[in-house]
This record gives sequence, structure tokens and C-alpha cells, in this order.
Amino acid sequence: MRSAVCSPSIDLVVPFPRRLVAEKLSAAATGSPAPLSQEDLKRIAAHRAVDLVESGMVIGLGTGSTAAHALDRLGDLIRRGVLRDIVGIPTSKKTEAHARAVGIPLSDLDAHPFVDLAIDGADEVDPYLNLVKGRGGSLLREKMIEGASRRFVVIVDETKMVNVLGGSGLAVPVEVIPFCWKFTLGKLRQLFVGIPGFDLKLRTDNGDEKTPSVTDNSNYVVDLYFENGISGDLVEISDAILKIVGVVEHGMFLGMATSVIIAGKEGGVTVIERRGDRRIVAA
Repeated sequence: MRSAVCSPSIDLVVPFPRRLVAEKLSAAATGSPAPLSQEDLKRIAAHRAVDLVESGMVIGLGTGSTAAHALDRLGDLIRRGVLRDIVGIPTSKKTEAHARAVGIPLSDLDAHPFVDLAIDGADEVDPYLNLVKGRGGSLLREKMIEGASRRFVVIVDETKMVNVLGGSGLAVPVEVIPFCWKFTLGKLRQLFVGIPGFDLKLRTDNGDEKTPSVTDNSNYVVDLYFENGISGDLVEISDAILKIVGVVEHGMFLGMATSVIIAGKEGGVTVIERRGDRRIVAA
């Protein structure tokens, strides 16, 4: 059975973009630089992605701590007049509020069904550029907007890279309707019966195990956990999850990313581009 959606071949190594080099040097400063924090790495990756934005574009605005840096950068460039006539499509209510606060004009997919570029973080990225997203609860809107994008650029630090999806041991989310959610959870459990180290549970609000966490779409989230990552054909597993009545969407984003920008702990950046079934790595 297939275990991935994209060929692992690497075709080309090309020079590092000048703007990224400048960011790396500014982070290092002079003398003995302090180690870069995870937030520094997120900011470096986010700023690199915003370098791809051009005036007049419709931009998918991601959700999460890494995407927040992209929002701040985009808002700054708009305020300074570097970018003009930008339209943002937010992937969550939180992103909508943040974007408005930094001055990004907003719309939606009804008015702009084709998105030029989406920028978002990811919880996991495998060697084939498949993703796990949605641990923040915004997976449905993220998948709708990023699926409508001509180009989807993922921004991560190197801690998000995994050998197989689910390999971090953290949640692979599934959004479900609240009606009879226990029934839906049971169907999800049956789907993975016999898988060693598999577990699942309803996501609850922090500090209150009895109150379900509710998405922007007024749904619940069931978190799937795989001790050894997800094995088997990801497309078949995706289809099987989506066939369960009561499931709205899941957090596996298969074959959707066109680029992944990875910030390393020393401040360097690697960009992996998808070209059909091939990958091009810029280091």
C-alpha cells in the first residue's frame, strides 16, 4: 500500500535568497549571538513567506502562532505602502480579529473564490509535504481556503518536521458535529481498532474536562493519537474517516502544500518546493 502522496525525490539545490540571509545575520548580530528562540524561528519563516506577496493579491491568512507573525509583517508592509490593494481571507475568527487590528483589508471565499497565495503554519510536515494541521481547531476553514489557493506556502520551524504524520505523538484532529458525538467517536475508534498505540478522545476546554472545545463552526473536535505515527495509505485513511457520518473534516492536508519554509535553529532557512510529484530544495 502507498504510504505517502508525493515522490520523495530531491532534484536541485539552489542559493539562499538574499533577504533570508539578511534576516539570519540580523538575528546573529555580532560577537557571540544568543540562541534563537522558537518564536524567532517562526518569525524568520513567516517573513520569508510574506516576501512572496505582491500588490493586488488575494491572500489566505492562516491561524496559529507562526501565521501570526505573517499577519504582523503583512500589516506593516500595507501600512507603509509597500503593498497595495491586498485582500485577506481569514481562516478563523481569531485571525480575522488580528488581521483587522493590523490593518489588513478582509473578504471571504464567496466574494473571492480564487486565492492567489495562502500562508499558514502546520503542526507536522512529513518528507512528502503532507501536513497535520488544526490543533488550534481551525482545520475546516483552513482546508477550505488553502484548498482554493493557487499557491499554499507552509511556514514552520524545524521541530515540526516528522518522518510520518502523527509521528510527534500529538493530536491528529477530526472535526465532528456535536449531535451524538459519542457515536461518531465510536466509529472512529472502530476504524483504527487493532492499531498498536492508538487512542482518541474528545477535545475539551483547558482546565475543564467536562466542557467540549467548540470550533468557529460550532462543532466539536476528536483528537486521534498514534504512538508510532499513521501507517498505511494516507489517501485511503483520509477517505475512510470522511465517510463516517458525523465527521465534518480531518486535519490531514494531503498533497496541498506547494512550498514549505523551514527555519532551522541557527537561523538558516530551507525552502522545499513541490513541482508535480517532485521536490526542489533551496537551502
